[in-house]
Parts: sequence; C-alpha cells; structure tokens
Amino acid sequence: MLIDATLVRRLLAAQFPRWARLPLSPVRQSGMDNATFRLGTGLSVRLPRYAHWAGQVEREHRWLPHLAPHLPLPVSEPVAQGEPGEDYPYPWSVYRWIEGDTATTEGLVDPVGTARDLAGFIKALRSIDATGGPGPEPGNAFRGVPMGDASDSLAADSLVRGRIDALEKTRLVDTDAVTEVWEAALAAPAWDRPPVWIHGDLDAGNLLTVQGRLSAVIDFGTLAVADPAVDLLPAWKVLPGPARDAFREAVGLDDATWARGRGWAVAGSLPVPDDPFFQADPTRVTAALRHLHAVVEDHRRHGS
Repeated sequence: MLIDATLVRRLLAAQFPRWARLPLSPVRQSGMDNATFRLGTGLSVRLPRYAHWAGQVEREHRWLPHLAPHLPLPVSEPVAQGEPGEDYPYPWSVYRWIEGDTATTEGLVDPVGTARDLAGFIKALRSIDATGGPGPEPGNAFRGVPMGDASDSLAADSLVRGRIDALEKTRLVDTDAVTEVWEAALAAPAWDRPPVWIHGDLDAGNLLTVQGRLSAVIDFGTLAVADPAVDLLPAWKVLPGPARDAFREAVGLDDATWARGRGWAVAGSLPVPDDPFFQADPTRVTAALRHLHAVVEDHRRHGS
C-alpha cells in the first residue's frame, strides 16, 4: 500500500482540518510496519502499513496515558486517533513529536550511564500496576510469550531453528554456537511470577538520544503484560560489553530471565538471506551478525 504525503493530507483534511495545512514530510527512517510523517514542528503522524498491526493504535491510545506518568523518560504521547477513510483502511495516530536521534552504540557518550538509565526505565515500567493489561497477542507480534511458544512469534522454536538452518548455509556465523544459546534459552525456567508491563521492542530504533544520552523511548505498539525477558534486547543490540554488565546488574533480573532474553536476541538477529527486512538494507546484516556475536560471547562468559 502506498502511504504518501498526499494520502496523509487527505486524511488530515477530512478528520483533523486544524492540522491539514501544517508542513508535512516523511521521517528519514520510517519503519517497515508503520509509515511515519512529521507534522509541523510539534506533531507526527503514524499509519500502520498492514492490517496485522492496526490493533497497535488502540493499544497505545488506551495504555500510554496510564504508563507515562510513572516512567522516568519521555515516551510516545498520542494526541488524536484517526479512523479509516480516504481509501486508507486502518486506524492511525497523531502523536506529540519528540526530538532526538536514533540511538547507536557508537554514539553513546556514556555507555554505562545509558545502561543504568535504560535499566531504570525497564524497572519502572515493570513496577507499574498491570491489572487489566493486554497479554501477548497477534497485534503485538506475541512479544513476551514463553520461549519457544508455538504462536506466530519471533520466539517460535520451529521458526528459529529454520532460520538457523538457513543461516548455516551462508557460513556467516557459527550456527552451532547460536544453537547452543537458543537451546539454553529454551531450557531456562519460565517466568513464574505475575506478568509485568513490557515495551516489547526495545531496539535501537525505538530509543532516542540527545547529545549521545538516552532521552526518550518511543513506539509502544508491542506493549503487553508478560515475561520481561524480551525487554533485555538492548543488552546485545545497543550496549557495548562493559555497559552490558552494568545493565545486567542494574536491571535486577535473574539468570533464567537473562538466558531467555538472549533467546529473544537470537530470534531477532538471524539475517536469513531471503528475509525482506535484510534484503532491503545490507547494513542490517552486518548489525545482526554483530548482535549474534555479542549474544554468543555473553553466553560463554556467564554460562547462564
């Protein structure tokens, strides 16, 4: 589906005419699941590309106002919810614009400080009353399900093993070592406490920095009440080694949860040759291999 500025302007004119004449431009790095546009100086517009993600609009509008006051960093702030129209079939959102750059490992001026700030954010999130919160489901890509769960998620055992097999043919990575990490994640005891709030996708693209310091967390479309292991992803996908150790200490989760977190990191970092995500940008393959190396080394160091 083509989602361009012309479509967005038609939607705004029909539903929110007070914003229809503001400057509008696509953001530099729009995601594969949603198209995002900057609107004026203080707003953004975000539109799901596929029906599968349409439920994330309601999830953010329902729950972010509940979560935001308890969190130590700015988060996405819904301003208005749009409805299907103008030949666009899904609900969509207007948000408050948050200034910042996408986090990069190289761009962090104080990686250990960032690790502690991020751990503090995750601890605050999981401490919020989770009564009535949504569990993992198709609309959040089943983020937070038990490791190896048969649901259509990144952590489905059959999917992960199939991708490891496909990757083996490329000789890009030691797939035996990757399999060892995955099997350790499957063998780790499951989360046996009440489910807690999770972001679900704490990848670098959803972490903003200002002058190299963590400044905001965005894109809560995969939020749920579930196993917090999936929120450990930044340990391997954003933080360098010494900061990873500080993050592990500060986040306050047990060895089993850490092992399951490695499993999520493996599941999300397998650069299978025929995956459109990796075909679209070769630098993603390089980044994914770096993440896999970090996960394997962490497993070897800690063994749990």
